[in-house]
Amino acid sequence: MAEVTLRDVARAAGCSVATVSRVLAGTRPVGAETARAVREAADRLGYRPNEVARALRSRSTGTVGLVLPQITNPFFPSLVRELEHVLHAEGRAVLLADCDDDPETEAARIGALLGRRVDALLLIPVDERRSREAVAAAAAQVPLVLLDRGCGPGVADSVAVDNAAGMALVLEHLAATGRRRPCFLGAAGTASAAAERRAAYAAGVAALDPTAPERAVLGDFSVEWGRAAVDRIWPARPDAVVCANDLIAAGALQRLRQLGADVPGEVAVTGFDDVPLAGLADPALTTVRQPVAELAAEAARLLTRRPAAVAASVPGPRRPVRTVRLTPELVVRASSAPGGVRVEPCATS
Repeated sequence: MAEVTLRDVARAAGCSVATVSRVLAGTRPVGAETARAVREAADRLGYRPNEVARALRSRSTGTVGLVLPQITNPFFPSLVRELEHVLHAEGRAVLLADCDDDPETEAARIGALLGRRVDALLLIPVDERRSREAVAAAAAQVPLVLLDRGCGPGVADSVAVDNAAGMALVLEHLAATGRRRPCFLGAAGTASAAAERRAAYAAGVAALDPTAPERAVLGDFSVEWGRAAVDRIWPARPDAVVCANDLIAAGALQRLRQLGADVPGEVAVTGFDDVPLAGLADPALTTVRQPVAELAAEAARLLTRRPAAVAASVPGPRRPVRTVRLTPELVVRASSAPGGVRVEPCATS
């Protein structure tokens, strides 16, 4: 079947090719009757715009590159879904790249997306320091927004949850429910989310009880690390295990049950992110909920506000970068709730 062209639509609508182009592109006002006739003809004939030709004319591909550290982390698919929805509503397509938590692969993926002439980039950097050079170079070429994690001051626009506020909510909840011997299971390295949650825990514990020792063990953001970490901290019998994300918390819960620990009677467990498995854990996991839809909407807004002419070759000062911090929410479930505290049902995640 031959491809339907603008000329075919123009013939069916009884107008010029230029008029059809203006109606479908929305570039200039056209009479309501004519516009209706053109759209009806296009629908009837099954006309689809040639995006390649449009990109060549406008020098815009209508695509946004999205680079993730590790697609298997269940927080990221939830974020990708929201980003795809908000960008699709703006007429943009998403090209997704996974870099397997490797900065060198990350730099290669960024280069490949730029080679495909994406209009902008969204990026969750692998590491605050080791990702910085590639991110800064890309931000000098296209509008770029960092999500969930940063790359240091002045590199690119960024939007993330307020990790310090989230950790404060956890510690306040645990203190209010009588927990006095918490321990932190976190991730090592310089990914900003890991570092911020780690620092916020240390500061929060010191504020609650300056004489309390800082009990913390560091590994990575995984279920496997959560299980292994429990074996390291359980001999000290903490009464609360504060985890830097929900994957660590899921592993910790599993191992504590294997060891016969009573959760939450003997030890409370908390996470961070509120991924779907948090509400399905046994017991259901108390965690910090990230505003995923708001993260996606704010990232799209930052992309729109960042002008396309950001290349270093453009004369004049570069617009200062913007940093947005979103407010988290504590979701109290059975893994930390003592008697009498209202627990959110498990089906909320």
